[in-house]
Amino acid sequence: MPIPRDPSPDSTLALLREGYAFIPERCRRLGSDLFETRLMFTKAVCMSGPEAAAQFYRRDRFTRRGGMPITTLTLIQDVGSVITLDGDDHRRRKAMFLAIMGPGRLEGIAERTAEHWRAGVRAWERRDEVALFHAAHEPLCGAICEWAGLPLQGDEVAQRAREFEAMVEGTGSVGPRNWRGHAMRFRTERWMRGVIRRIRSGELAVPEGSAAHVVAHHRDRDGELLPVPVAAVELINVLRPTVANARFVAYAAHALHLNPAWRERLRASDEDLELFVQEVRRFYPFIPLIGGRVIEPFSWRGHEFGKDDWVLIDLYGTNRDGRTWEEPDAFRPDRFRGRAIGSYDMIPQGGGDHADTHRCPGEWLLIEQLKTVVRGLTREMTYDVPDQDLGIDLGRMPALPNSRFVMRNVRAAA
Repeated sequence: MPIPRDPSPDSTLALLREGYAFIPERCRRLGSDLFETRLMFTKAVCMSGPEAAAQFYRRDRFTRRGGMPITTLTLIQDVGSVITLDGDDHRRRKAMFLAIMGPGRLEGIAERTAEHWRAGVRAWERRDEVALFHAAHEPLCGAICEWAGLPLQGDEVAQRAREFEAMVEGTGSVGPRNWRGHAMRFRTERWMRGVIRRIRSGELAVPEGSAAHVVAHHRDRDGELLPVPVAAVELINVLRPTVANARFVAYAAHALHLNPAWRERLRASDEDLELFVQEVRRFYPFIPLIGGRVIEPFSWRGHEFGKDDWVLIDLYGTNRDGRTWEEPDAFRPDRFRGRAIGSYDMIPQGGGDHADTHRCPGEWLLIEQLKTVVRGLTREMTYDVPDQDLGIDLGRMPALPNSRFVMRNVRAAA
């Protein structure tokens, strides 16, 4: 039986207009976990749900090469990075990232994040109002760069934070926002290539075992150092996604404001902190979808997937799947109490095994940073939330609160 088809001759404009809702709404309308459509005049199969994610993230089944527009790839990862590798080459490069950011490798990140967050609060006290989404980039950037072995000085923190922010803001868009992201990416890569060269020459000393040291000295399976441009890209891939957590910071503040009982619970204790952070990751829109090309043909739900077929997996809709989550459109952190999260139940940063698939190796780091920031929001500062537009437009990719979450009268807690 053939899978349903989107009747539109080409759905590119609909995807850009509907954003995060594009795949899940069509799956509901067509009564299927997968459907065929055309994007940029190319046939594509869109899939949603945990079973679809298990197919998409099966080891060595898909490549990310050709799976997303080059204008998106060059902003979020770039050519030569881990996302463009497959098989043993991918696993070897992924092992490098897990050696940096895997469980048990995050010593000091919470302390550095807290230190930079407190410095941020002191600066925000001098302002009439603060848009948290924009303001959070600097403390996150300062913390991750210091933790990675590259402490930034003076205005350099603000400069790098702006560059990282522009890269993320440019994804999922066409036109000026995307162009600005590429201009900023060019500037950052030029800086990072110089950093890699200075580390290798011994001119710049970085702590052994730090992210900067590991990436600069990583060797491929032939025993060769990574080319300088590739090493630069991979070190950026440690830093940029962490600064992108500013989006989750704004979402966490949004959730605390709309759920004041949770603010009180978290002010009193860390007991439920991880439940809250996981629900923020599940509930709020982060990455809408990701694409891949079939390597090994397979059959699923009556559809034959051929080599090089283009497939898109719905990350946001899978996180809101009612078959997995009771009341999926409600913000309920208690749903995680005593529950093990399956590899494909919640996939804001990909699914499957971190070592074998393209699932983001920075998830543990994100969770630690976000827990630290939530402690800061609930215990180490006070602020007022004026009337503002707290709506979230799912048609904007990447999404965020329309007002960027404005705070007034920010004060460090006594």
